[in-house]
Amino acid sequence: MTGTRAGYRYAKAVLDYAKEQNALEAVSADMKDISATINGSKELQDALQSPIIKLSDKKAAVKEIFSGINAVSEGLIDVLIENNRINLLKVVAEKYIILYDKMRGEEVAVVTTAVPLSGELEQKVLAKVKELTGNNATIENKIDESIIGGFILRVGDLQYNASIANQLNNLKRDLHNNAYVS
Repeated sequence: MTGTRAGYRYAKAVLDYAKEQNALEAVSADMKDISATINGSKELQDALQSPIIKLSDKKAAVKEIFSGINAVSEGLIDVLIENNRINLLKVVAEKYIILYDKMRGEEVAVVTTAVPLSGELEQKVLAKVKELTGNNATIENKIDESIIGGFILRVGDLQYNASIANQLNNLKRDLHNNAYVS
């Protein structure tokens, strides 16, 4: 994903500043709203990424859409606009949420499966995440039939792909590479 390193740095700075201002929860709520709003609007995503749309128009739109947010969150938007990095707003919001949850000792484990997780399997995943990270986790189950079977586990920036589709792709790549060796 483009801008993840810069997005992480902005998110870390906002988290530190929100901690100083005793506004961690309010900023977290703002970041969740910002992330959900941008994810829910293809037009907004395109507008923020567009090099054609004037920065002043982006600023006006973002200020209007996210009016009434905490001063720390508003300051983030101002800094992103001033540095011509408003296209990173979604990434910064998502990274902030991850950092905030991690600071509180919580993780969100995104498990992608071909079929919904059973309660028993969900408990096993939670136990494995606790073992790997040392933090409690909540499960977000995404259904993607294209993975055929198995699962993809994503916790923070870590990803483990045990899907059948991934195994088939690896096998195909190995066969293709070995065909030229002989």
